[in-house]
Amino acid sequence: MEKIKLGFAPTRRSIFSAPDALKYRNLTADRLRELGVDFVDITDVNDEGLLFDDTDMQKIAEKFKAERIDGLFLPHCNFGTEYVCARLAKELNVPVLLWGPLDERPEPNGVRLRDTQCGLFATGKVLRRFQVPFTYMTNCRLNDPVFERGLRDFMAVCNVVKTFRHTRILQISTRPFDFWTTMCNEGELLERFNIQLSPIPMPELTQEMRLARQQTPNEVEQVLGYIRENMEVRIAEEALENVAALKVAMKHLVKKYGCNAVAIQCWNALQQEIGIMPCAANALMNDEGIPVVCETDIHGAITALLVEAAGMGETRSFFADWTVRHPDIENGELLQHCGPWPVSVAQQKPVLGYPLAFKHPGSLTAEAKHGELTLCRFDGDNGEYSMLLGNAKGVDGPNCMGTYLWIEVENIKRLEEKIVCGPYIHHCVGIHKNVVPVLYEACKYIHVKPDFYDPIEEQVRAYLRGE
Repeated sequence: MEKIKLGFAPTRRSIFSAPDALKYRNLTADRLRELGVDFVDITDVNDEGLLFDDTDMQKIAEKFKAERIDGLFLPHCNFGTEYVCARLAKELNVPVLLWGPLDERPEPNGVRLRDTQCGLFATGKVLRRFQVPFTYMTNCRLNDPVFERGLRDFMAVCNVVKTFRHTRILQISTRPFDFWTTMCNEGELLERFNIQLSPIPMPELTQEMRLARQQTPNEVEQVLGYIRENMEVRIAEEALENVAALKVAMKHLVKKYGCNAVAIQCWNALQQEIGIMPCAANALMNDEGIPVVCETDIHGAITALLVEAAGMGETRSFFADWTVRHPDIENGELLQHCGPWPVSVAQQKPVLGYPLAFKHPGSLTAEAKHGELTLCRFDGDNGEYSMLLGNAKGVDGPNCMGTYLWIEVENIKRLEEKIVCGPYIHHCVGIHKNVVPVLYEACKYIHVKPDFYDPIEEQVRAYLRGE
């Protein structure tokens, strides 16, 4: 599971009870520890460990920067000093979580020790004035289930933002000539999002495969052992060794160029050079949490990274084609690809053999597990970027070749129209987890428009506000 570090900056205001603010500051810190949250405290900045004085703000900002926090948590412990919170958030440029513990019944004499809700209203307004995007977790008690849920969702949002801002994709060769759909604007991705590509030519990959056999034969043998144990092998030994060498070579190149995902040409030059399809090697990389996508689909690689980050690295994603309608289910569709899906998403032991439409070996055949799914696609054209989002469920259907899953959505015609009219293509990424709310919330921080293929935005917003 991915680790996320939060900057913990509880705040108060002088006109309400300072002792009560300190009490809730400590109770909140205790609850974070109980939940296993990694956070940086500010008890060394002032005696109270609270943010309320502008002179402390810069010290806190410097500490949080030095600790490389991934998100800022601003618990409002009695009201909160809104302008100091906004200045700190603006300085740090990380996702911000705004929350306060539910206020108690007023004292018999009418005195209120805290006015947390009112303080949240104030800080929300000032954050908007500062043009700082933030996440609001509903006013609740520390032991309410919605507190833990909201906190963990926010940490997943932080992970998506962190991943997006530190994306570097190993591009193996050019896109296939026929795939104009996977064209991307490398300069624009860098200028707008700091997404970097590391392009290499095909000969560099084949050279790395030779080096893998010569210099790290033990690694190749380990991959061969894993394949024989976890796949039903129906290809020749020479081809099998090529699969293992390709996997090791890609892993080495990812490390060499500091990348976190791969987009590979995959056909047709690759087969002519090494005699195999790359699908099984891609699957092995995918199972290790390093997404490898087909047809040099850079936007697909970005999508896979975001989906994996939203799932906090607990569940593997799979890269799929939207292909054909289900023959029997009105809103059914086939998700399929030649054979690159992770072994961990398969219902049964995958067969390592030949693909549907190519003559070279090296692809997997296996139906994926059914269950609840998130389907997603980051894409753009004409300078506008958005993220297609929605849910589906796995269903029964005819046997297919390759890695595949029949799915059902609410309205296939509405989805079909979304994909055709764009800016999307026939590729998507799926994951066996509902990460739609996390991806939706992350969009505000990465400046990408969320785009639902079903009318579920109000349901997602209700979930995020704790309903």
